[in-house]
Parts: sequence; structure tokens; C-alpha cells
Amino acid sequence: MNIKTSFKSDLSMLKKRNLETGGAVQKIVDSEVLRRSDPYVPFKSGALKKSGILGTKIGSGLVVYNSPYAKRQFYNNAGKGKQGTASGGLRGKKWFPRMMADHKNDIIRTAADAAGGRYEK
Repeated sequence: MNIKTSFKSDLSMLKKRNLETGGAVQKIVDSEVLRRSDPYVPFKSGALKKSGILGTKIGSGLVVYNSPYAKRQFYNNAGKGKQGTASGGLRGKKWFPRMMADHKNDIIRTAADAAGGRYEK
């Protein structure tokens, strides 16, 4: 008895679901991370928030805040602004991990929908 099987390449299977490098799903995830991080990013003049938009190449898988003081704000921001963590808001230090703690499942669900899959928590 002979059995013959054929499988599509990994790359073609990923491409079918838009999961290739720089594909539609990666672009959606990058955009969602920026969008959902927005209320968490410290805001005085808006330059830090804008640096995330300008410093990120959507689809690369990297969200980059490239202002000169981004690292200092990420680790040391006291959240004392109008919408800061000290006054009950969301803006303050370590905005990405805090955003992911609140919205990780939403981002995964969005990516699964875009890939034609489903996500059950």
C-alpha cells in the first residue's frame, strides 16, 4: 500500500493567513499596540506620543518611541500630570507593560480575526 501526501510550504500557509513577515496581520498588531498605548503614554506637549507614531514602521513588529527622553520617561515618569497615574489616570511610566496587562486579549483577538482564526480565552 502506497500513500502519497503533499504539504504546502510553511511560507505559503503563512501567506494564506496574512501571517508573513510584514503582512497584514503584523500591520494590524503594530497599529493596535500604538492605538491602545496612546492613553498610557505620558503627555505634556504630545512629542513623546508623536515619536511612537513616527518612529514605528508599521508591519515591522517593533514599536519604537524615538524621542531623546523616551527611555527616561518610560522608567522614571511620576505620572503627576492631569491624566497621570498619580491622579487616577493611565498616563505614566512603563506604559507598554501596563497596556498589555489591560488589552493583551483584545489585541490577540483582533489578530486572530484578521488571520481568519479565532481566539478563545
